[in-house]
Amino acid sequence: MNLIVAVDNHWAIGSKNQLLVRIPNDHKHFREETTGKVVVLGRKTLETFPQGLPLKNRTNIILSTRPDYQVKDAIVVHSVEELLKELENYPKESVYIIGGESVYRQMLPYCDVAHVTRIDREYQADAYFPNLDQDPEWEVTATSDEQTYFDIAYSFVKYERKK
Repeated sequence: MNLIVAVDNHWAIGSKNQLLVRIPNDHKHFREETTGKVVVLGRKTLETFPQGLPLKNRTNIILSTRPDYQVKDAIVVHSVEELLKELENYPKESVYIIGGESVYRQMLPYCDVAHVTRIDREYQADAYFPNLDQDPEWEVTATSDEQTYFDIAYSFVKYERKK
């Protein structure tokens, strides 16, 4: 299973239910990785999308503890156990965990590949991703050249769980 996330130098991912920064090439990378695949996200993340609608051309699975929560054109599950059961219907390599913070933390133990956009900045934030550089179970297996968007430097880094 995969996850995809953009983090700053302190592994921050968001502030007040919003991304820290919008980088067009990061959004393009996200689309290329996830189109035609299964994306798993939490309710609050879904609510940040345009009109709060599921992503097009993907199977959207929403993890929400609200028992009556429903979303048109998405599958809603209410626990990690229910999510894992639902994910048995899909090839592991086509599943992407896309946030937010609590969904990443709950699902990280089940992931083998992390696609991380490393943004060379520090932002004010209230949501964080676990620091994979400090986790001995993970190693960097690929890094893109550094890119810039205006004055923001970033790179795409692939982490894989050590076998």
